[in-house]
Amino acid sequence: AFLFISPLACAAEYAALADVVAIDTRPYWLIDQMKSSSVKDKLAECARTKTSFSKSDFSIGHRGACMQYPEHTLESYKAAALMGAGIIECDVTFTKDLELICRHAQCDLHTTTDVVLHPELNAKCTVPFETGVEPKCCTSDFTLDEIRTLCGKMDSSGSINATTPEDYVFGGTADWRTDLYQYPCPTIPTHKESIELIRSYHGKFTPELKAADVEMPFEGVFTQEDYAQKMIDEYIEAGVDPSDVWPQSFNHEDVIFGSKILTLEVKLSLSMKKIPLSPSSAPCMPC
Repeated sequence: AFLFISPLACAAEYAALADVVAIDTRPYWLIDQMKSSSVKDKLAECARTKTSFSKSDFSIGHRGACMQYPEHTLESYKAAALMGAGIIECDVTFTKDLELICRHAQCDLHTTTDVVLHPELNAKCTVPFETGVEPKCCTSDFTLDEIRTLCGKMDSSGSINATTPEDYVFGGTADWRTDLYQYPCPTIPTHKESIELIRSYHGKFTPELKAADVEMPFEGVFTQEDYAQKMIDEYIEAGVDPSDVWPQSFNHEDVIFGSKILTLEVKLSLSMKKIPLSPSSAPCMPC
């Protein structure tokens, strides 16, 4: 049976899977591809003797499970949780109507979704797709309702000289990734939906407040501090334990604002307290 169905139905329907960890065959394949070494021998011995796995904070789902599943989709987050990631990342950005969603960058929709396949939405992009032109489609170009009509896909694109939107959208996937799981339509989550999903799998959170690619305050009203506070507020509103959240930002002002003002306990992204770092306590085959 196909595991990934409607968005957020998983919270109840898959509750029994919350503590399931199934790493699949890829770690074993990676070991086989390694050159002979003492590290390979140690990992091979681990693979032969370890028969069960458990969720670990040492394993972090960066953009979910983005080598196999389209990044920052509900499907990718589910896969990361099921492969043992104890902490899962939502990169946070905002829409035209100031809703927070999960995207690696504010202006990556032209490579991570099928937006240019929709003529009415392509026309709203900061730079619409047309042959010979590099498109630029931003979350802030669209309302949340419009973004909900899009499908996530592997982060890739064909040539800007593609003669059709299809050739642009579905070209260029790196050979170390796969397009297998980008069908039929991976779901782009809101930040709130990511919280609900990750918590349903007993996971923890490391949201990154992405740098705005538009002038701030956005449309003259939404300031950088509003943006940072909104992200933190959504954890507070969901009743998430502060010790389960590691907010991140590459913007120094965000970090200073967070450390001085936010009511949620803020931990810098490089803080690794509570994560077992010693080889003896770390899982021998982290995902």
